Amino acid sequence: MVKPANGGMGNGILVITSSETSEHGKILYQKSDGKFLQEKELNHHISGILSGLYSLDGNSDTCILQERLECHPFFQEISFRGIPDIRVIVYLGYPVMAMLRLPTKESGGRANLHQGALGVGVNLSNGTLTHSVCNDKLIEIHPDTKQTLSGRIVPHWISILEMSSRCYDLSGLGYLGVDIVLDETRGPLLLEMNARPGLGIQIANRMGLVGRLKLVDRIRNSADGPKERVHRILDEMN
Repeated sequence: MVKPANGGMGNGILVITSSETSEHGKILYQKSDGKFLQEKELNHHISGILSGLYSLDGNSDTCILQERLECHPFFQEISFRGIPDIRVIVYLGYPVMAMLRLPTKESGGRANLHQGALGVGVNLSNGTLTHSVCNDKLIEIHPDTKQTLSGRIVPHWISILEMSSRCYDLSGLGYLGVDIVLDETRGPLLLEMNARPGLGIQIANRMGLVGRLKLVDRIRNSADGPKERVHRILDEMN
Protein backbone atom coordinates (compact mmCIF):
# COMPACT_ATOMS: atom_id res chain seq x y z
CA MET A 1 0.00 0.00 0.00
CA VAL A 2 1.18 3.51 -0.87
CA LYS A 3 -0.29 6.37 1.16
CA PRO A 4 0.41 9.96 2.28
CA ALA A 5 1.50 10.42 5.90
CA ASN A 6 -0.60 13.56 6.37
CA GLY A 7 -3.60 12.73 4.20
CA GLY A 8 -7.23 12.27 5.11
CA MET A 9 -10.50 10.62 3.98
CA GLY A 10 -8.55 7.95 2.09
CA ASN A 11 -7.28 10.36 -0.55
CA GLY A 12 -3.99 9.35 -2.13
CA ILE A 13 -4.10 5.74 -0.94
CA LEU A 14 -3.05 3.24 -3.59
CA VAL A 15 -3.36 -0.50 -2.95
CA ILE A 16 -1.02 -2.72 -4.99
CA THR A 17 -1.89 -6.41 -5.02
CA SER A 18 0.80 -7.80 -7.35
CA SER A 19 3.34 -6.96 -10.04
CA GLU A 20 4.37 -8.57 -13.29
CA THR A 21 6.61 -7.92 -16.26
CA SER A 22 5.00 -7.11 -19.60
CA GLU A 23 6.04 -8.62 -22.92
CA HIS A 24 8.06 -5.46 -23.51
CA GLY A 25 10.02 -5.95 -20.29
CA LYS A 26 8.24 -3.20 -18.32
CA ILE A 27 7.03 -3.71 -14.76
CA LEU A 28 3.28 -3.46 -14.30
CA TYR A 29 1.61 -3.02 -10.90
CA GLN A 30 -1.88 -4.41 -10.38
CA LYS A 31 -4.24 -2.40 -8.17
CA SER A 32 -6.93 -3.88 -5.95
CA ASP A 33 -9.56 -3.06 -8.58
CA GLY A 34 -7.75 -5.26 -11.11
CA LYS A 35 -6.36 -2.42 -13.23
CA PHE A 36 -2.64 -2.07 -13.99
CA LEU A 37 -0.25 0.83 -13.51
CA GLN A 38 3.00 1.33 -15.35
CA GLU A 39 6.08 2.11 -13.27
CA LYS A 40 6.07 5.74 -14.45
CA GLU A 41 2.46 6.12 -13.32
CA LEU A 42 3.31 4.77 -9.88
CA ASN A 43 6.27 7.15 -9.66
CA HIS A 44 4.00 10.03 -10.68
CA HIS A 45 1.55 9.15 -7.92
CA ILE A 46 4.35 9.03 -5.33
CA SER A 47 5.65 12.40 -6.56
CA GLY A 48 2.19 13.85 -6.03
CA ILE A 49 2.17 12.60 -2.45
CA LEU A 50 5.62 14.06 -1.75
CA SER A 51 4.61 17.42 -3.20
CA GLY A 52 1.68 17.64 -0.75
CA LEU A 53 -1.11 16.98 -3.23
CA TYR A 54 -3.06 15.01 -0.60
CA SER A 55 -1.69 16.72 2.52
CA LEU A 56 -4.29 18.22 4.84
CA ASP A 57 -2.13 21.29 5.48
CA GLY A 58 -1.02 21.68 1.85
CA ASN A 59 2.67 21.30 2.70
CA SER A 60 5.10 18.74 1.29
CA ASP A 61 4.46 15.27 2.66
CA THR A 62 6.01 11.88 3.31
CA CYS A 63 5.05 8.72 1.41
CA ILE A 64 4.38 5.64 3.51
CA LEU A 65 4.82 2.15 2.07
CA GLN A 66 2.92 -0.50 4.00
CA GLU A 67 3.11 -4.26 3.68
CA ARG A 68 0.11 -5.81 1.97
CA LEU A 69 -1.60 -8.29 4.26
CA GLU A 70 -3.46 -11.49 3.50
CA CYS A 71 -7.15 -11.13 4.26
CA HIS A 72 -8.61 -13.27 7.06
CA PRO A 73 -11.05 -15.99 5.81
CA PHE A 74 -13.85 -14.32 7.79
CA PHE A 75 -14.03 -11.63 5.10
CA GLN A 76 -14.00 -13.93 2.07
CA GLU A 77 -17.76 -13.80 1.49
CA ILE A 78 -18.49 -10.27 2.62
CA SER A 79 -15.74 -8.03 1.22
CA PHE A 80 -15.02 -6.83 -2.30
CA ARG A 81 -11.25 -7.16 -2.80
CA GLY A 82 -8.91 -5.05 -0.70
CA ILE A 83 -8.35 -5.46 3.04
CA PRO A 84 -11.18 -4.62 5.48
CA ASP A 85 -10.34 -3.05 8.82
CA ILE A 86 -11.94 -2.51 12.20
CA ARG A 87 -12.15 1.07 13.48
CA VAL A 88 -12.36 1.38 17.27
CA ILE A 89 -12.93 4.72 19.00
CA VAL A 90 -10.92 4.91 22.21
CA TYR A 91 -11.59 7.53 24.89
CA LEU A 92 -9.20 7.86 27.84
CA GLY A 93 -8.05 4.31 27.20
CA TYR A 94 -11.53 2.76 27.02
CA PRO A 95 -12.95 1.43 23.73
CA VAL A 96 -16.36 3.06 23.32
CA MET A 97 -17.57 2.26 19.79
CA ALA A 98 -16.49 0.14 16.84
CA MET A 99 -17.30 -0.56 13.23
CA LEU A 100 -16.09 -2.82 10.45
CA ARG A 101 -15.13 -1.07 7.22
CA LEU A 102 -15.53 -3.18 4.08
CA PRO A 103 -14.12 -2.23 0.66
CA THR A 104 -16.51 -1.96 -2.27
CA LYS A 105 -16.16 -1.67 -6.03
CA GLU A 106 -16.87 2.04 -5.68
CA SER A 107 -14.09 2.51 -3.09
CA GLY A 108 -11.54 0.81 -5.34
CA GLY A 109 -10.70 -1.82 -2.74
CA ARG A 110 -10.05 0.76 0.00
CA ALA A 111 -11.72 0.52 3.40
CA ASN A 112 -12.55 4.21 3.66
CA LEU A 113 -16.11 5.48 4.04
CA HIS A 114 -15.40 8.74 2.21
CA GLN A 115 -14.37 6.71 -0.85
CA GLY A 116 -17.55 4.60 -0.85
CA ALA A 117 -16.59 1.76 1.51
CA LEU A 118 -19.19 0.09 3.68
CA GLY A 119 -19.41 0.78 7.42
CA VAL A 120 -20.89 -1.93 9.64
CA GLY A 121 -21.65 -1.30 13.30
CA VAL A 122 -20.23 -3.79 15.78
CA ASN A 123 -21.75 -4.71 19.12
CA LEU A 124 -18.94 -3.73 21.48
CA SER A 125 -19.82 -6.44 23.99
CA ASN A 126 -19.43 -9.48 21.73
CA GLY A 127 -18.19 -8.43 18.26
CA THR A 128 -21.48 -9.12 16.47
CA LEU A 129 -22.13 -7.12 13.28
CA THR A 130 -25.27 -5.00 13.45
CA HIS A 131 -26.30 -2.19 11.05
CA SER A 132 -24.66 -1.29 7.72
CA VAL A 133 -24.22 2.07 6.03
CA CYS A 134 -22.87 3.08 2.62
CA ASN A 135 -22.59 6.72 1.53
CA ASP A 136 -24.50 7.70 4.69
CA LYS A 137 -27.47 5.48 3.78
CA LEU A 138 -28.54 2.40 5.76
CA ILE A 139 -28.43 -0.82 3.73
CA GLU A 140 -29.10 -4.50 4.39
CA ILE A 141 -26.58 -6.28 2.13
CA HIS A 142 -23.15 -5.59 0.65
CA PRO A 143 -23.74 -3.89 -2.73
CA ASP A 144 -21.15 -6.06 -4.52
CA THR A 145 -21.02 -9.40 -2.71
CA LYS A 146 -24.82 -9.42 -2.08
CA GLN A 147 -24.18 -10.94 1.34
CA THR A 148 -26.16 -10.14 4.48
CA LEU A 149 -23.78 -8.80 7.12
CA SER A 150 -25.70 -8.54 10.39
CA GLY A 151 -25.31 -11.37 12.90
CA ARG A 152 -21.77 -12.39 11.94
CA ILE A 153 -19.18 -12.30 14.74
CA VAL A 154 -15.76 -10.69 14.22
CA PRO A 155 -12.93 -13.10 15.21
CA HIS A 156 -10.43 -12.23 17.97
CA TRP A 157 -12.81 -9.58 19.30
CA ILE A 158 -11.48 -9.17 22.85
CA SER A 159 -7.90 -9.08 21.53
CA ILE A 160 -8.94 -6.30 19.13
CA LEU A 161 -10.41 -4.25 21.99
CA GLU A 162 -7.35 -4.78 24.19
CA MET A 163 -5.02 -3.78 21.37
CA SER A 164 -7.08 -0.65 20.79
CA SER A 165 -7.01 0.25 24.47
CA ARG A 166 -3.22 -0.18 24.52
CA CYS A 167 -2.91 2.50 21.84
CA TYR A 168 -4.01 5.08 24.41
CA ASP A 169 -0.93 4.25 26.51
CA LEU A 170 1.31 4.32 23.43
CA SER A 171 0.03 7.59 21.98
CA GLY A 172 -1.08 9.61 24.98
CA LEU A 173 -4.13 10.74 22.98
CA GLY A 174 -7.27 11.05 25.04
CA TYR A 175 -9.50 10.51 22.02
CA LEU A 176 -8.42 8.53 18.97
CA GLY A 177 -9.52 6.11 16.29
CA VAL A 178 -7.60 2.84 16.09
CA ASP A 179 -7.61 0.88 12.84
CA ILE A 180 -6.91 -2.84 13.10
CA VAL A 181 -6.72 -5.45 10.35
CA LEU A 182 -7.10 -9.21 10.60
CA ASP A 183 -4.36 -11.13 8.83
CA GLU A 184 -4.95 -14.74 7.77
CA THR A 185 -2.01 -16.12 9.77
CA ARG A 186 -1.07 -13.40 12.28
CA GLY A 187 -4.50 -12.37 13.51
CA PRO A 188 -5.13 -8.76 14.67
CA LEU A 189 -2.50 -6.23 13.54
CA LEU A 190 -2.38 -2.50 14.21
CA LEU A 191 -2.76 -0.55 10.96
CA GLU A 192 -2.73 3.01 12.26
CA MET A 193 -3.91 5.46 14.91
CA ASN A 194 -5.99 8.50 13.96
CA ALA A 195 -6.05 11.74 15.96
CA ARG A 196 -9.11 12.97 14.03
CA PRO A 197 -11.36 9.96 13.37
CA GLY A 198 -14.56 10.64 11.44
CA LEU A 199 -17.98 10.44 13.06
CA GLY A 200 -19.59 8.11 10.51
CA ILE A 201 -19.18 5.34 13.06
CA GLN A 202 -22.25 6.75 14.84
CA ILE A 203 -24.42 6.21 11.76
CA ALA A 204 -23.19 2.62 11.39
CA ASN A 205 -24.06 1.94 15.04
CA ARG A 206 -27.28 3.99 14.95
CA MET A 207 -26.33 5.74 18.17
CA GLY A 208 -24.34 8.75 19.33
CA LEU A 209 -21.02 8.75 21.14
CA VAL A 210 -21.97 11.13 23.94
CA GLY A 211 -23.52 8.49 26.20
CA ARG A 212 -20.45 6.25 25.91
CA LEU A 213 -18.08 9.16 26.60
CA LYS A 214 -20.04 10.12 29.71
CA LEU A 215 -19.85 6.51 30.89
CA VAL A 216 -16.06 6.58 30.61
CA ASP A 217 -15.90 9.90 32.47
CA ARG A 218 -17.70 8.18 35.33
CA ILE A 219 -15.51 5.04 35.50
CA ARG A 220 -12.19 6.36 34.16
CA ASN A 221 -10.28 5.86 37.42
CA SER A 222 -11.68 2.43 38.22
CA ALA A 223 -9.34 0.35 36.04
CA ASP A 224 -5.63 0.31 35.25
CA GLY A 225 -4.18 -1.23 32.10
CA PRO A 226 -5.72 -2.24 28.74
CA LYS A 227 -7.23 -5.57 29.80
CA GLU A 228 -8.78 -4.11 32.94
CA ARG A 229 -10.22 -1.13 31.04
CA VAL A 230 -11.80 -3.36 28.40
CA HIS A 231 -13.42 -5.66 30.93
CA ARG A 232 -14.54 -2.72 33.05
CA ILE A 233 -16.44 -0.98 30.27
CA LEU A 234 -17.94 -4.23 28.99
CA ASP A 235 -19.18 -4.99 32.49
CA GLU A 236 -20.79 -1.56 32.66
CA MET A 237 -22.47 -1.98 29.27
CA ASN A 238 -23.81 -5.43 30.14
